[in-house]
Amino acid sequence: MQKICVVGLGYIGLPTAALLANRGYDVHGVDVVQSTVDIINRGEIHIVEPELDTFVKVAVNSGKLKADLKPTQADIFILAVPTPFHEGFVPNIDYIVSATKAITPYVKENDIVILESTSPVGTTDMVEKVLKENGVDTSQLFIAHCPERVLPGQIMKELVENDRIVGGTTPKATEKTVEFYKTFVSGEVLSTDARTAEMAKLTENSFRDTNIAFANELSILCDKFDIDVWELIKLTNRHPRVNVLQPGAGVGGHCIAVDPWFIVHAGGDDAKIIRTAREVNTYKTEWVIEKIKNEALKFEQKHDKKVKVACMGLAFKPNIDDLRESPALYITRRLIADGLEVLAVEPNIEHFSEFDIIDYKKALEEVDVVAFLVGHKEFRELEINTNLDFCGVLN
Repeated sequence: MQKICVVGLGYIGLPTAALLANRGYDVHGVDVVQSTVDIINRGEIHIVEPELDTFVKVAVNSGKLKADLKPTQADIFILAVPTPFHEGFVPNIDYIVSATKAITPYVKENDIVILESTSPVGTTDMVEKVLKENGVDTSQLFIAHCPERVLPGQIMKELVENDRIVGGTTPKATEKTVEFYKTFVSGEVLSTDARTAEMAKLTENSFRDTNIAFANELSILCDKFDIDVWELIKLTNRHPRVNVLQPGAGVGGHCIAVDPWFIVHAGGDDAKIIRTAREVNTYKTEWVIEKIKNEALKFEQKHDKKVKVACMGLAFKPNIDDLRESPALYITRRLIADGLEVLAVEPNIEHFSEFDIIDYKKALEEVDVVAFLVGHKEFRELEINTNLDFCGVLN
């Protein structure tokens, strides 16, 4: 098993492909965007992730990694495509269906097909069904789910060091897939079935979402009670069995902001806490918008002039360029749509199609109201007096 086809060259697919290529596998990467394919084939990257540029450059220069618009025959197929949701928070697995159909002409007997995309329970079974419907004898394949568990900003390290969960549609599929991951994962590779593996990833992110919701609700209450939430959390966390997380402007990213809805959609009224946590974190973003607008209105009434607002950060978390489901980006868009003059600041992005990205030092010289939405490292050295620090970057 030496040839691997990775479908989807985004934040998970490209690091995985580059890592495997550096481990000696022949990797054929697939993406539907021509510019992405071209960038990778030049040995360059289209996303910001520490060390990824070196991994990709070495892999491409060695001939072990090639990118294309179409799959090819391989021994192992890894599907790493997005899983967003439709309107009404209905899971959208269209990309997985398309990726599965794309590989059907190329899979052969004894191949391993791995779904890494975070998915609703039953999606791996659906992959097998799609393959069958397209003329593939799945009894001769090994189909499994192995959800990614990495943190943006540490992906290249955590792809190797983190424990992985592997669940096959059959015990043999689990066994074969576990053997593969053990060739490059130093963490423990844990065996289960496909449905449990799917639910495990959703549970991990729902747990995080619920704990963040507690912190975000606490921040709203502290604002009402005129209490410094950052000091309160520091004091509370001195208890040996308490670890309150840090509040923010909401919750973003492709995982935590999305995956709980997969459980809620399938679980209905039985998913009470998970649904409430999602609603609290969504409300926090709206609450932040109102706080900024109120501060802007106060300035305009006091100084009788049009206010300029700096939105400090657009990414969904500190020190990355990932805008997926970003509350900071949503807040910035809403403020612009509501007629405010906004200077958008994002140190990790040079150009953005919707509006200009302003250098943070220049922005601070021009604006009247400063709202910290993301705790980027560049902001931590600033000495600014503002009551709109929603990420604790000044504390």
